[in-house]
Amino acid sequence: MNRGALLKVVESRYTRTDLPEFRPGDTVRVAYRVKEGNRTRIQNFEGIVIKVKRNGYNSSFTVRKVSYGVGVERIFPMNSPLIDKVEIVQRGRARRAKLYFIRALSEREIRRKLRADRKRIGQDQEWAKAAKEAAQATEGQGEAQE
Repeated sequence: MNRGALLKVVESRYTRTDLPEFRPGDTVRVAYRVKEGNRTRIQNFEGIVIKVKRNGYNSSFTVRKVSYGVGVERIFPMNSPLIDKVEIVQRGRARRAKLYFIRALSEREIRRKLRADRKRIGQDQEWAKAAKEAAQATEGQGEAQE
C-alpha cells in the first residue's frame, strides 16, 4: 500500500460528509463553535463564498462579508469539528473559481455580478421536498409497526 492510499484510509475516518455542496458565489451561513473562557457558544458567520480549496482532508473555504463597512474574510477548514453546520442562504452563479475581484466591488456591483442561480435553487427545492416526503414515509412506517 503506497503512502497516498494509506493517508486516504486514515483521513477518511475524520472527513465530514454532512456538509452541503456549495460553490464560489453562494451565500452561506456557517455556525461555528467559539470557546470563550470555560463555555462554548455558536456564532454564525454569513457571507459569500469566494474560494473553495479542495485538497483532500486539508480542504477549506473562504467566506467574505462586509461588517460595518469593513470587509471581513474568514477561512474555515472543511473538516473542522468546530463547524456545527453550513446552511446555504442563496445560490449564486459565478463565472470564476476564485472571486477575489469582489474585494474591490460595492455591494450593488457584487449583486449584479453574482446573479441568483435559479436552476440550482430549483434543484434544492426539489431535493428538500423529496427528503421531506421520505421522512414522512419512514415516520408513517414506524407508526404502522407499533
